[in-house]
Amino acid sequence: MTKRFILLLFVGLSTAFTGLFAQDGAPEKDKANGAGQAMGIKATPRNMFEMGLNAGFTYMGGDVQALPSYGVGLHLRKAMDYVFSLRGDFLYAEIKGADEPTVSIREFTTNWMSGSLLGVISLNSLNWNKPIRSTNLYVMAGAGGNRFTAGYTSETIRKDTLESAFAPHAVLGGGISFRVGKSINIGLEEQAYVVFGANGDRVDGINLDKGTNIKSSFRDILTFTNLSINFNLGNAATRSEPLYWINPLENVMNDVEDIKKRVSENLADADQDGVLDALDQELNTPAGAIVDTKGRTLDSDRDGVPDYKDREPFYTPADGEMVDDDGVVTNPKSRGGGVTEDRVRELIDQALQQNGVLNDNRNSTAEWFLPMIHFGTDNAAIKYSDYGNLASVARTLRSDMNLSLVVTGYADATGKESYNNQLSYNRALAVVEHLVKIHNIDRSRLLIQWKGSNESLVPVTASFMNRRVEFRVAVAGDTEMNPPGNSSGGY
Repeated sequence: MTKRFILLLFVGLSTAFTGLFAQDGAPEKDKANGAGQAMGIKATPRNMFEMGLNAGFTYMGGDVQALPSYGVGLHLRKAMDYVFSLRGDFLYAEIKGADEPTVSIREFTTNWMSGSLLGVISLNSLNWNKPIRSTNLYVMAGAGGNRFTAGYTSETIRKDTLESAFAPHAVLGGGISFRVGKSINIGLEEQAYVVFGANGDRVDGINLDKGTNIKSSFRDILTFTNLSINFNLGNAATRSEPLYWINPLENVMNDVEDIKKRVSENLADADQDGVLDALDQELNTPAGAIVDTKGRTLDSDRDGVPDYKDREPFYTPADGEMVDDDGVVTNPKSRGGGVTEDRVRELIDQALQQNGVLNDNRNSTAEWFLPMIHFGTDNAAIKYSDYGNLASVARTLRSDMNLSLVVTGYADATGKESYNNQLSYNRALAVVEHLVKIHNIDRSRLLIQWKGSNESLVPVTASFMNRRVEFRVAVAGDTEMNPPGNSSGGY
């Protein structure tokens, strides 16, 4: 009978948990999860089983004083969601008891085997402060069957063995487990088994018999206080830890982090060329290079030298003309129908003359469309985007060797006056040095002046339009201003 009971118990628990395995891995569920993920919704993750090995002390609450006894068990637990789990338990215990030999002697030794199916509720599942919990506090309740054999000595010194048949029981319990790692945890729990039916008061060998003086106030109750070592079973690559360890909002928090990451990636501009990486077709543009709307380095004259390196970015070479590394044509050819250099000089002189006399007050009688050069805040560095403008200024100077320019620096009104004066001078000096070093313009033809934050173009304190260098044609009496001196503390 004992072997048959164990076999039936094993078959019953195996059937129950095989159904759970099949449901957890059903293709229909995979399809549902796949459909949800395609819509951007993450389903409850498939999670691993927990197998526990239990060992501890047993105590019999019955008609005879209990003695310390032991029990060992095995359980298998499966989370159905973040709060509720199903658990199958198997327990083997040896239970002992003996009254004090004052009036009568009653002793017993019982061998117990049982199997139970329990529902487990995690009490701290709604604690959402961490993605993974370190503890799991739970209560459980369920039912099952048992078979026990009790050897006893009664008050009348009668020794006998009471072999019980199958008896049903209810189980109540609670416990706490501590997460040691991704695949193991340690638990401490208490269970109480209440036996029902005709054998409900025979576990201690003393039967409730209304025809004798042997009476019991209630049926026998077995308690099992145990320590368990629990292992997670399943493929960690495709299944999560049991859900009672996981924050139910983990998917939501992960989705929020994914959204933040995608937004950050979509707004990133790794090469700082003004084109977002999501649209940039050239992600490694050199700093300061001029690019088109797709982030590609511009080569306006298509000579193979990008604009930010090209000293003549808008001068397209004719067929057969070659350019050097600076984009300058090394073998210029005569271009039919064009304007010669001599004709350019003649046109300039005509524009500067009034009544046939060359007028020295050139900026009042001629319309010079010389560019402005703008600067960053608290900065005197020339931007690559202005290299083409400065190349045009140099070309104008080369077209008339008698022409000189006044180069005037300005600042916005966000700093101290002394600092703004120095910054204005530094900007004008940077432009002059560029024209001298890059375009070989004679330094004597460039006169530096500075205005600080005076003569702002727009009434805005920090406007970039006020952070500029202007050019005008030098007239008689124009001289270069001395540097304002070193200043500190400004913007």
